[in-house]
Amino acid sequence: MQKSTESLGEWFETPLGQYLIAREQAYFDHAVADIFGFHALQLGLCQYDLLRANRMPFRCKAGTSGPARLLADMQQLPIASQSIDLLILPHVLEFSANPHQILREVERVLMPEGRVIVSGFNPWSLWGLRAMLDADGYPWCGKFVNLPRLKDWLALLGFEMAAGSLCCYAPPFRREAWLSRFRVMEQAGDRWWAMAGGVYFLHAIKRVHGMRLITPRWNEKAAAKGALAPAQKVVNFRKAKDEASD
Repeated sequence: MQKSTESLGEWFETPLGQYLIAREQAYFDHAVADIFGFHALQLGLCQYDLLRANRMPFRCKAGTSGPARLLADMQQLPIASQSIDLLILPHVLEFSANPHQILREVERVLMPEGRVIVSGFNPWSLWGLRAMLDADGYPWCGKFVNLPRLKDWLALLGFEMAAGSLCCYAPPFRREAWLSRFRVMEQAGDRWWAMAGGVYFLHAIKRVHGMRLITPRWNEKAAAKGALAPAQKVVNFRKAKDEASD
């Protein structure tokens, strides 16, 4: 995991990586700005502050290496259960040997109604095609998780989908000049080929369905109406006959 994180960080310094991170930063700035709470956590990609627009008093970046405030194994987070209000997961699942366990940890540390935002490479895109044809180097060596599968994983953990988006419709060229020539595809992508973006974002909310006790509405009228009938008086007829003869 450590090797992949470092190599992915180096790839983000390339022209294609800069093209991507500019759009991801813009999305996260907008998505987290109005999410409130006390504790926010960013897992992975710690060289970029993707929580900078959030206003929670405690914001932390955690990862396996690099400029992380918390160095931790993402499959076993040293964080108390139900203590995080917002968690973002930028490009972690596709470079993990056990993405299910990472999502289970995400569910564990999030508070009820807590939010998670995941970004990942879309295998059903020109970027996914590039990964199929050339799986050498980063990020193409990752195991891209398609969006329907990720939704299923989150639904099984009790998450409700809240929002989603895609970006990076231009072909994954290495040179800045070629990326600039295809910028028009970025503008038309959401309208004409919405599901073909190279990167997706998925925003989900942790739902906890608890038991609610429904108690009766006690008042004098209801109590009187529902009261038990008085027991009948038992009469000793032999005793009453003796008293009458006296």
